[in-house]
Amino acid sequence: MSSATEGPTPGFLVWRLSMKWRAAVDRAVGPLGLTHAQYSLLASLYGMQRSGRRPSQRRLADHTGLEPLYVSKLARALEAAGLVERLPDPSDTRAVQLSLTDQGRDVTRRAIDVVQQLLDRLLEPLGGLEGPRAEVFSRELAVLLDTPLDIPAKE
Repeated sequence: MSSATEGPTPGFLVWRLSMKWRAAVDRAVGPLGLTHAQYSLLASLYGMQRSGRRPSQRRLADHTGLEPLYVSKLARALEAAGLVERLPDPSDTRAVQLSLTDQGRDVTRRAIDVVQQLLDRLLEPLGGLEGPRAEVFSRELAVLLDTPLDIPAKE
């Protein structure tokens, strides 16, 4: 039997879920003047700052999985909006450190609350965020995210 008649592939389902999530977050944080990508950057920066780190744009790119050039573009737009400060890294003249402004912290906290409500709704069919199915789902997603997808070079 052809796999085409058996239903969507896992890859298609991952893609569809990521598109559904992105669109939902865009709609949810739009009233705060943010996009999904900006939210991802701000929420990651918020978490890193809460743990005492002041990351460079490069570290934030590595953390979020976004391209460094895109993080730079987002950071400039967020700086222009008064949400982020970009400062030279004292230990590396080529690097730029990022930190949230007071306004940035306020907007980010409100955005996190809104996105948390979305996450609760998404995971409700799995028993909620604290449910055993959601915990297994999260572990499985982490395994997939840790799996390298680079195609090995042919000799």
